[in-house]
Amino acid sequence: MRPHVPHQHLHFAPWSRRFFAEYLIEQRALSPHTVAAYRDAFLLFLAFAEARLGKSPADLSLADITSELLLAFLDHLEQERHNTVRSRNARLAALRAFLKFASHRDLSALHTLEQALGVPMKRFEQPMLGFLSREEMLAVIGTPGSTWISQRDHLLLVLLYNTGARVSEIVAVTVADVVLDGAACVHLHGKGRKQRAVPLWRSTVQEIRAWLRRNPQLEATSALLPNRDGHPMTPSNVRQRLALAVQSASKRHGDLAKRRIYPHLIRHSTAMHLLQSGVDISVIAL
Repeated sequence: MRPHVPHQHLHFAPWSRRFFAEYLIEQRALSPHTVAAYRDAFLLFLAFAEARLGKSPADLSLADITSELLLAFLDHLEQERHNTVRSRNARLAALRAFLKFASHRDLSALHTLEQALGVPMKRFEQPMLGFLSREEMLAVIGTPGSTWISQRDHLLLVLLYNTGARVSEIVAVTVADVVLDGAACVHLHGKGRKQRAVPLWRSTVQEIRAWLRRNPQLEATSALLPNRDGHPMTPSNVRQRLALAVQSASKRHGDLAKRRIYPHLIRHSTAMHLLQSGVDISVIAL
């Protein structure tokens, strides 16, 4: 009679290595930030499983990942680590992605994994998103002054409003990312290495053309909105310049001084104004 040899495929460790190396990095090509978030979820879960089951990560099997264990882990995150529901759901999403990956490749633990996959996300109330009226938004954008900084800041605010882009996307825009002829648009490089092209208004195109004429030294690879040293602006720079614009606009619109206005609020304002104008924003990647 042949001796029984434990099947390595039942263990958690080999599948987790394959999940990160083959699936997340090679197949899905997720960004390092996303992979790091998945890693953090795994580390927290493995530490919890070891304390609860008395098994080291090397000894943990796929069959150990029951719905009861997952629910206990999620309660631990909320009750003991004081994670928000959003963070709890993010950790669960990472583990569910792994369970789905493993269930397609190891049928021996399929029943247990399917039960664990049934653990639901937790619902929570979404906060109401604020936004600026069109009049307030135009007041914040203002008119460009005669200085280089004033003209750059004006174009910065115009682009944020036109595109509804994240700050990280706008500061990463290069001259080559802007298409001004034909169907004018700007190519944005978003989270998770996602890219999209956003149409530019005619007035925005005119402002970009004027900006490029004033700055002939800008090359295709140059940041469209550089700092004084020619490097891309930082998110901190953008917040500071917006604060100054709001301070100036508050002289004409006193209510602005009472509100917390941040770059993401412009993104919300763009979406709301599109909705108010009858545009279906569900098909627009804002």
